[in-house]
Amino acid sequence: MKLAIVTAYPPSKVTLNEYAYHLVKHFRQHEEVTELILLTDDTAANATIDFEEEGCQVIVKPCWKFNSYTNLFSIAKAVRTAQPDMVLYNLQFMKFGDQKIPAALGLFSPWLTKLMKVKTTVLLHNIMETVDLSSAGFTSNKIKMGVFNFIGEMLTRVILKADKVVLTISKYVDILEEKYHAKNCVLIPHGTFEIPEEPSYELPEGPLKIMTFGKFGTYKKVEKLIEAVEQVRKTTGNDLEIVIAGTDNPNTIGYLENVKQQYSHVSNITFTGYVAEEEVPVIFSESAMVVFPYTSTTGSSGVLHQAGSYGKAVVMPDLGDLSILVKEEGYKGEFFEPESVESLATAIEKLVVNKTYRNELARANYKAATELPISVVTKMYLNAFKDQPVNEIQLAVVA
Repeated sequence: MKLAIVTAYPPSKVTLNEYAYHLVKHFRQHEEVTELILLTDDTAANATIDFEEEGCQVIVKPCWKFNSYTNLFSIAKAVRTAQPDMVLYNLQFMKFGDQKIPAALGLFSPWLTKLMKVKTTVLLHNIMETVDLSSAGFTSNKIKMGVFNFIGEMLTRVILKADKVVLTISKYVDILEEKYHAKNCVLIPHGTFEIPEEPSYELPEGPLKIMTFGKFGTYKKVEKLIEAVEQVRKTTGNDLEIVIAGTDNPNTIGYLENVKQQYSHVSNITFTGYVAEEEVPVIFSESAMVVFPYTSTTGSSGVLHQAGSYGKAVVMPDLGDLSILVKEEGYKGEFFEPESVESLATAIEKLVVNKTYRNELARANYKAATELPISVVTKMYLNAFKDQPVNEIQLAVVA
């Protein structure tokens, strides 16, 4: 199979680039895939495609630009030139831009690819029906929310024109089947990027590192985390370091710089900036816990799966997709009320003072992560491409 993937890819900073890296790493190891063609944005022209593991050839063809109005046509041209057997789109609604018109136009690409008689599958990481538009930084205006929701419904119908639409959470499948009467939705879980050997659960000497990871400023904000850790420092006397790993959300440029200034009086805070792929294992392994300071969710959490793979306890709000992942995939965490600093401080304190409990959660999360590595997930995609029942294949492979 000659497989083309339309996606962002490292060193691109466009969303879902890390997920694409791991998809590619494992797709190329399957015998069914004879060639992989990455149809990337222009910033991935110098992508690293040298892998230690043996696998098929990978070709990078930059063919679209973030916020370009012509992506629909440039992607179609690249697909026609590549002549793949299958195209997989790695998408969320703001994949092709943070400006409304180019973002929307890009989402017509899977339908156009299908009209070109190329088998087309979309991996859709979020759906509009579960996004809190205000918390996610789109708008808090009721009229604009109505417009966004209408446009989102229209774009969802466009995306559903693909041969198959893959969702990572069962609730998403249920919504699309019930609301849009979709018959082409497939559930394939997010999966875990890497499964290192089980850690010792011992931490390096020095302050306990309380880490959060992501793109911040919309529904992921760190002010309450900083204030909560300050409270825990006072109540326990423990030496704690706050590690804020990641960058601004594209909709809130300058957010983290403002946080630095606002909390310049708080000691022992590290802002890492962008975390390169090779640095991810270090930043997770050195952390005592991973905190999710979210007020809403917009899809399956790659950070939760990463935390599990490195054997880390997590502190999270009991809401939305995080709550579903805990129920469906076996992850465990200490929960808090999303808007409450006191609740967050209490949750963090439990893991700071009780090493046994912290390691109990860490072991449970490592076990959950190992149940579904991305090597199995890519096998599920290949069977979905061949119209085989994915759920049965998943059980057979995991067993």
